[in-house]
Amino acid sequence: MNRIKYIIALITLSVTFTFAQNQGKITGKIVDASTKQPLIGVNVIVEGLGVGAATDENGNFIINGLEPGAYTIKASYIGFEPIVKTDVMVMTSKPTNILFELKEQVLNLEGVTVTSGYYEQDKTETVSVTSFSYEELRRSPGGFEDVVRALSIIPGVAKQSAGRNDLIVRGGAPSENLYLLDGFVVPNINHFATQGATGGTNSYVDLDFVNKSTFSTGGFSVKYGDKLSSVLGVELRDPREDRIGGKALISATQFGINMEGPISQNDNFLFSLRRSYLDFIFNAVGFSFVPQYWDMMFKYNHNYDNNDKLSFLFVGAKDDVNFNYDDKESFVKNSRILANSQRQYTAGISYRHLFDKGFIDFRFGRNYVDYDNFQKDSLLNPIFVNKSIEAVNNFSTDLILKTGKKSELNLGVNYYFIESNNEILFPSQFVTSFGETLPMTNYKADRNFNKAGIYGLYSFPLLSNVQINAGVRADYFGAIENKFSFSPRLSARWAVSGITSVNLSMGIYKQAPSYIWLAYPGNNKLDNIQVEQYILGVDHLFSEHTKFKAEIFYKNYSNYPASLTRNYLVLANAGAGFGGAEENYSSFGLEPLVSGGTGESKGIEISLQKKSSDIPLYGLISFTYSQTNFTALDGIERSGQFDQRVILNISG
Repeated sequence: MNRIKYIIALITLSVTFTFAQNQGKITGKIVDASTKQPLIGVNVIVEGLGVGAATDENGNFIINGLEPGAYTIKASYIGFEPIVKTDVMVMTSKPTNILFELKEQVLNLEGVTVTSGYYEQDKTETVSVTSFSYEELRRSPGGFEDVVRALSIIPGVAKQSAGRNDLIVRGGAPSENLYLLDGFVVPNINHFATQGATGGTNSYVDLDFVNKSTFSTGGFSVKYGDKLSSVLGVELRDPREDRIGGKALISATQFGINMEGPISQNDNFLFSLRRSYLDFIFNAVGFSFVPQYWDMMFKYNHNYDNNDKLSFLFVGAKDDVNFNYDDKESFVKNSRILANSQRQYTAGISYRHLFDKGFIDFRFGRNYVDYDNFQKDSLLNPIFVNKSIEAVNNFSTDLILKTGKKSELNLGVNYYFIESNNEILFPSQFVTSFGETLPMTNYKADRNFNKAGIYGLYSFPLLSNVQINAGVRADYFGAIENKFSFSPRLSARWAVSGITSVNLSMGIYKQAPSYIWLAYPGNNKLDNIQVEQYILGVDHLFSEHTKFKAEIFYKNYSNYPASLTRNYLVLANAGAGFGGAEENYSSFGLEPLVSGGTGESKGIEISLQKKSSDIPLYGLISFTYSQTNFTALDGIERSGQFDQRVILNISG
């Protein structure tokens, strides 16, 4: 009882290490979206108040004397599309910092004035993209301030279970999603992750440090490789620059401390350390299994000048599951659970240089994940043991060159050196829920291999109201026999009017087999998984803050790994949940596999979104109807494991 009282008292605690002031202020920077160069003399207005500011020679602005609350800020500049940021929260404890990236007006439509700046549009990503600001993520119903969980309201996105962040995007498996954090590829941004997939219980990215997230549910450009279904890009904000401050707070599952501020005139940092408190609750209630986790985030910036910036990023998580055996029933309960203890981190250094017509990014990073999985029967005899380490050293560079007022060239290269060490033990013959007996397995695999990719993307106008994006990427994966693959992609946007556009995308997408699938001897003969993808959609603005969108999509899968032992199993149907005996260890791929699985996913999505404005209503209504089927080696077409025919989301 004392422990529960302690937890309740802890939940009510929220301490901020700042000094109270009567009014707040907004600071920010405005840059050209293509070149990242600062824009001078941009008008920044607080809508409804008539107050504002103009940017200085460095693109910076300050608006003082604002009462605490939510504001709508509009930035406008001659020759550029205006941008409106809603729900800009002003506090007295610290300045609110925002970044505007203005795009040149690309399409010249005579007699038509485009007034909306509420919905930002990336020139090179024409379909199936949704962006969320920090405040939109924070207030997302059921999002629990989780950058992954908040995505479940987007059209085409489904969740397999309420307690997991296993994103199912247009029928694709959880292994088909790409995560980017400040441009760095992160294998998984969730606690208690499933090896070979991208799901988990909850995200370890601290939402307090997020500027925005951008999520593509398909049709993404050649800038993004080695994934089939989606791309989630999370952009961290810059630290405050006035002084060092921090706060201690608590959420639904964890408590921790955040700190940020300047170290010198050109240096600043963000720091977050959090710990779960569920173990206190689980022990107090008497649960037989007790999860516990820690996570940490650190970002350091050094600004040489307006054209050069160096950043260091570290994010890490430590997850453990402990078992209590206080009574006979607990032995049975614990035998159903796959213990999933792991250590993971991503660390990297990035450097950005701006020049007159664009910019170039360099990134050096390392991903490390240490998995320790085991499961025991009710007599504590081991059923399954998996000790695996996946470490990846990587380098990437991306060049964005503005070749004309309406055209842009994107070039990029990435390289990965991968160390994969697996020690697998099936000490006894395991009988699946379908009655098959899996063979005893005991092997160790230590392998090093290389992965690389290169891409080129050109965005250019056709006539006065059509924008074309044409690109191709080539990828290399040294762990399999067919090492090279090519992925051409094409997309277009036709501005029918200032408020209506028709968008399309088509292309080939490739994904390498998961490293754990390659641990079984002989599975190096697997090929890259392939998807041919086609999307057609229409956007229409009913008002500057209300947007209607409809899209139809078709995905044709081939070369999906399928089991030779279980001829009904294709791994497109695995990877969600906590794994282990409950899914017959399918997601690990620890059996003979061949690239013989095929499938398709098709559907229609309709959504209506209202941004916050002078009309105090906001929200998103989305409807998805889709159908997903896969065929394994037995030749029988079956509904996909993650086939959810009808999805209706209403949030606001």
